[in-house]
Amino acid sequence: MSDTRIIRSLPQSMINKIAAGEVIERPASVIKELMENSIDAEAKRIEVIVEQAGMSLLQVIDDGVGIAEDQLLSALKPHATSKITDTDDLFKITTFGFRGEALASIAEISHLTLKSCAVGQSSGGMVTCNGGEISAPVPCGMPVGTQIEVKNLFFNTPVRRKYVKSPNTEMAHVTEVFVRLAIPHPEIHFVLRHNGRVTHDLPANQSKLARIKSLFHDDVGDGMVEVVGQSDGDVRIEGYVSLPSQSKVNNKMQYLFLNGRFIRDRSLQHALMEAYRGLLVQKRYPIVFLNIVMSPDKFDVNVHPMKLEVRFLDSNRIYSGLLGAIRNKFMKTDLKERVVIDSIKSGSVNSNYGDGNVNGDDSRFAVDLESPEYAIDPKVLEERRRAASDLVFPASSNGSNESGDSLRHGFDSGRVNVDDDFWGKGNSGRGSNFGVDSFSNRDSNDRGGFGDSFGAEIGRGSVGQDSGGVGVSTDLGKADSSDDYVVSSGLTNGDIAYSPSGRAVIQMHDRYLVMETADGIAIIDQHALHERILYEQLKELMGGIIGGGKLERQRLLVPVPVDLSPVEFSVVMDNLVLFADLGLQVEAFGGDTVIISSLPSIIFGVRAEEILLSLIEPLLRSGTKPDPMVLLDEMLHSMACKAAIKAGEKMRADAIANLIKQAEAEINSHHCPHGRPSSLIFTRDELDKRFRRM
Repeated sequence: MSDTRIIRSLPQSMINKIAAGEVIERPASVIKELMENSIDAEAKRIEVIVEQAGMSLLQVIDDGVGIAEDQLLSALKPHATSKITDTDDLFKITTFGFRGEALASIAEISHLTLKSCAVGQSSGGMVTCNGGEISAPVPCGMPVGTQIEVKNLFFNTPVRRKYVKSPNTEMAHVTEVFVRLAIPHPEIHFVLRHNGRVTHDLPANQSKLARIKSLFHDDVGDGMVEVVGQSDGDVRIEGYVSLPSQSKVNNKMQYLFLNGRFIRDRSLQHALMEAYRGLLVQKRYPIVFLNIVMSPDKFDVNVHPMKLEVRFLDSNRIYSGLLGAIRNKFMKTDLKERVVIDSIKSGSVNSNYGDGNVNGDDSRFAVDLESPEYAIDPKVLEERRRAASDLVFPASSNGSNESGDSLRHGFDSGRVNVDDDFWGKGNSGRGSNFGVDSFSNRDSNDRGGFGDSFGAEIGRGSVGQDSGGVGVSTDLGKADSSDDYVVSSGLTNGDIAYSPSGRAVIQMHDRYLVMETADGIAIIDQHALHERILYEQLKELMGGIIGGGKLERQRLLVPVPVDLSPVEFSVVMDNLVLFADLGLQVEAFGGDTVIISSLPSIIFGVRAEEILLSLIEPLLRSGTKPDPMVLLDEMLHSMACKAAIKAGEKMRADAIANLIKQAEAEINSHHCPHGRPSSLIFTRDELDKRFRRM
């Protein structure tokens, strides 16, 4: 038999190196293990010292309970720990470390010095370890606590060392580990030094919000709201989340903790995004600092050596608890954005919620409102405002934007003629059956809009029900010479609308409504606001169907042919059953053409081709088969966007008044369905500061 097939016991040194490969990936991994040991040792002060991003020196000093001199050698043995005693302890872990291989693994691949003095002892002890060779303990003088120094990391594992990145990258990982442990433990004094310079000094007994501000900046802390949620008494969710006015281009500012331990969980990440659905534009992520507190016997942390992943006994309960806690907080919070004018001068758009970097510090946004060019050439101001608007609130990637762009490139002329395309030319009955008050059953206190009451519907784009169907009327102040809603070019008293509270509202630039509010001035995006109202009305009318099952469909007198691209045709053929569940009967017609023979009975007044394309787009984008209700929701988004009043269209005063009334009754009127804000509030205090009245 070949020698390669003989089973041998590996030497202890090799076992330790294998364990180190699982646990010690980079210098930050060492910091994580040592800081967690210090926290478990009940330290009140933990200092981390790093040289050359940790490749030359890593040192962690704490004032915890310490290690007795006669136990120093045991601390460096593999799988030696004081944190568990029997098998049952593995199912109720209350400490960070419990495997007992961290110190042994670190000592195997570095030059390590361990000094410690236990509580009640007058002096401490010290041991050194060079690549696994441990010296005998010797006495040393030091206060109660532990000091661990690690030099020349990976000196005897060159394969691992060559994968270490640049000092800047490695130091970023070290800082991230430091932050993940400092956030959930504001009762501990943390210090981080790099190359002799203090980068973080976090005093003990800070509030959680003060700790967040210390680690990041005041704008982040000011932009947070506190979340406290409880599920059946034994699961508590607490912490801070950002309001929709503050978001990031990635999810790196999302910190989820389980009993103070940083974790990653795809299900909880999904719950976060669901909580912000319709409040953030696509590819923006909220800032989150949340801790889930629950009994340790309800989850298993012994899943991965890095202990970043956990398994919950009831993951659905945790998912719904997290989602519900955030949504309930938002239901009680004013989500309308308030602009901090002074921040425009420094190159960012802020709200009172503290979104300090919405625009990514783009140079197009760094403007000085007192610059002479703004006083001389208004076109320059408008151009930069448009650039800033496009930058901060880009069009949604699903193709729906304020101009009514089609759901795919090359379809129509980039905009739908709602009069002809939705209702057909010469349809004298257009809108006659619509305008049903779909909010009439709402609690009068369930309001989150702009004011005090709710009244008549908007002419254009209001939603009603007739024989089981939904239609979208289209009479909201279109500027046409033959239209009753035409607004004259000159401003007259008849062009001023009034909110239910008697505040004046006027249209500006044929796209924004300007209105006085209780604390300042509101600038309202007419398209975004109207789109949200239509979307919510459509959802309410189809509420009985969302519970499940197939949608009823109505056959078309004449099937509608639709020419598709090869990719679109393939997607349709792969999802015929899914489309049928949504009430859309589609069949191949030859080549890349399909015919639509029936439509969902709940929706009418929208072209069959548009309905199909609105369903194809999310399938192309995700590459997977989404839930039918998700597809239906996307279709409602598209309908609302197409039917809403567009930027560039004039509105008559009574149409403006009706829009404001409906906004006051809709609790989600602060954002359009795609997550763009529908209004910006310029507070009176901010205006007074800008005009130097304060």
